[in-house]
Amino acid sequence: MDYIYRVAGGSIAAFIVTFLLLKFLPGEKVLLGHDRGRKFAQGSAVNIGKPTGVGFYFTLVFAIASGICCYFSPAIICALTALVASMMTGFLDDRSKNPWDEYLKGFLDFVMSVLGAVVCVWFYGSDLFIGITGSKYHLNPVLFSTLAVMLFVVSINATNATDGIDGLSGSLSILSIATLFSISFINRAGDYDRNGLILGLFMICVLLAYLIFNFNPSKMLMGDAGSRSLGFFIAFYAIYLKIPFAYLIVGLPFLCDGGISIFKITVGRLTKKKIIPFKNITTPLHDELRKNRGFKVKKVWAVLVSAALVIDLIYIGITLLVHTKG
Repeated sequence: MDYIYRVAGGSIAAFIVTFLLLKFLPGEKVLLGHDRGRKFAQGSAVNIGKPTGVGFYFTLVFAIASGICCYFSPAIICALTALVASMMTGFLDDRSKNPWDEYLKGFLDFVMSVLGAVVCVWFYGSDLFIGITGSKYHLNPVLFSTLAVMLFVVSINATNATDGIDGLSGSLSILSIATLFSISFINRAGDYDRNGLILGLFMICVLLAYLIFNFNPSKMLMGDAGSRSLGFFIAFYAIYLKIPFAYLIVGLPFLCDGGISIFKITVGRLTKKKIIPFKNITTPLHDELRKNRGFKVKKVWAVLVSAALVIDLIYIGITLLVHTKG
């Protein structure tokens, strides 16, 4: 009964506190930056001047609520500390007068990814399950750590690149978190990790509160503070639940939308623009839909979120079918 009270009470409290903080934005003039617009980003001009970096609020609420309701578990506290550190790298950029250099941000993302991987391997080991079949494997810690760093880097940057349409990044994150927990629940034959439920549910609650203010037309933006902490959390959550390869499916919407943009830019720079993948497609994909396909913001959100929902439901359905037959 105590656990039920913790989950229910903590979820409600996390939602209400986040809602109130975003409603009144205490310390806005001191804490937050305001959107400067994004070069080459279709339609970004409408966001200029909006408060940005509000991910600072919902990340802190999530971290504090989770730490308390997980009874200050040392492993969870270390993970939450790394999460907050990742958020701060984006938050300081959000409130700076001039955007940080991309190489500096890339370096910080790498450092946060290494930190996240170390925390995961140190506290949770290097065992993993294949989401669909439930097959268990043990990887060499060094190999596992390397793959974990890659997952963190990809998740952080793909989530960040996706944050260009009102409500999109938050909605996709909710679907990813819910699907990861569902796959883990099926793999455990109906059992579940209690702290895992708290972490997933609390993050969903703070995101729901945020989306009230971020659906089109948005009143505020999560900024790098929010997108980087979300990317970090999704990677951590997949590893924590011991289904890291599930990201290849639940993270597919992020990879298709924002990931393509990162891949395109990276290859272009490495080859000095001699090779530019997806040359005829405007990236991120949501810009392609707006600029070249003439989609309105709400239609872009609906198309991408619906596609993500279908992918997630198919993944859950196949996993259920395989486990039922097994």
